[in-house]
Amino acid sequence: MFKILIVDDEPNMLEFLEIMLKKEGYDITCTTSGKESIKFCKETHYDMVISDIMMPQVTGLDVLHQVKEISPETAIILITAYATMETAIQAMKEGAFDYISKPFKVDEIKTVIKNALVRKEQKKEGISHESEVGYKFGDINLIGKTKEMMKVYDLIQKVSMTNSNTLIYGESGTGKELVAKSIHYNSARKNFPLIIINCGGIPETLLESELFGYKKGSFTGATYDKAGLFEAAHRGTIFLDEVGDLPLPTQVKLLRVVQEKTFKPVGGVEEKAVDARIITATNKDLEERVIQGEFREDLFYRLNVIQIRIPPLRERKEDIPVLANYFLEKHSNELNKDIKNISSYAMEALLGYNFPGNVRELETIIERSVALESSNIVLPESLTLATFKKDQRRASKEIKIEIPDEGLDLEGVIENLEKDILIKALNRTHGSKKQAAKLMNISFRSMRYKLEKYGINFTDEEF
Repeated sequence: MFKILIVDDEPNMLEFLEIMLKKEGYDITCTTSGKESIKFCKETHYDMVISDIMMPQVTGLDVLHQVKEISPETAIILITAYATMETAIQAMKEGAFDYISKPFKVDEIKTVIKNALVRKEQKKEGISHESEVGYKFGDINLIGKTKEMMKVYDLIQKVSMTNSNTLIYGESGTGKELVAKSIHYNSARKNFPLIIINCGGIPETLLESELFGYKKGSFTGATYDKAGLFEAAHRGTIFLDEVGDLPLPTQVKLLRVVQEKTFKPVGGVEEKAVDARIITATNKDLEERVIQGEFREDLFYRLNVIQIRIPPLRERKEDIPVLANYFLEKHSNELNKDIKNISSYAMEALLGYNFPGNVRELETIIERSVALESSNIVLPESLTLATFKKDQRRASKEIKIEIPDEGLDLEGVIENLEKDILIKALNRTHGSKKQAAKLMNISFRSMRYKLEKYGINFTDEEF
């Protein structure tokens, strides 16, 4: 049972928190005195201390500093009002796990406490975020534990045991190449080459010779025989990414390889045999391209023996915290930074974002935040893309802003624009923060953070 010490000079708040957290099964100790809380921590080890910031004599910041000296592993959560928001953020930079701003929801504080205790136990047991990986195939980590991803892992295991051609569907940034690698390194061919080709990245004039090789003298500049990528993949796997971009003449040659397991180099007359597992991937609707006459129907059916669909990140938002923390640990280590946490408000911003660039975009956002963050925690201010970037596929109106000759303050313009939108949303919902958040497709927590940030005062019935 986790032991939690609650410090607040308001008896009503203290009683409320005590009753709520005891129902959750925690061992609770309460005090209205910051000075007494430090005495308690010297006598007893607590897994967590929850303290109000604004207290007489010994403040929440004093409690933070003293407790961290006594018990560095104790997780500390601060309760703050808008007037002390900057102090709370500074406290996080000095070692607090998170802060909760008044007014708050019961579910909100429960989640913050649970997350802090889970992370504390992982750190204590030496468990890294890599243990949260959904599945590990050789050296390849596929991250996520949602039902949709579990189906992908199950298919990878089944497909790996066969030589059947496999077609991977997924939007850009979903991890199609990682799935292909997982199939190869979990198969009997794992000790032989995996050749990866981006069909859209090679000019059409060079594509055929790259895939199938060429004979000396077959064209200007062909001064020697050159083996192609299919030959290089012999006994291994060849992965054709964005196969929907293949031109029709190359599709004809690929069909022969798929059917006969043989090919002719450019300028060659003799067939060459090849034993290679073929995995393809696309972000296009190949069936639609078949109907349009842009992709051969016979080739489509040959490649689409087994199909794996990777869901976009917006369809598995439960995986965002796991992915974000994994990337945080990865890039903190790579950049030699000591950034341990993502604040709950920053996580809410990520959860409220649609990620048109999928997992790749999330990693880029986290990497940028780690590179630019000067504290030991990722705050919402580091996530400008997650906060302000619009999914252009959903944008219905273009906002026109003129740039004067003397230039403009971009951050100021964005802040004023966001402030204006917040006020309009609140006016439209007659001051209801909950309805305004829903109207703007953001979480209630993110809504409240933005109001506090800009000093916008509206009252509603939320506790």
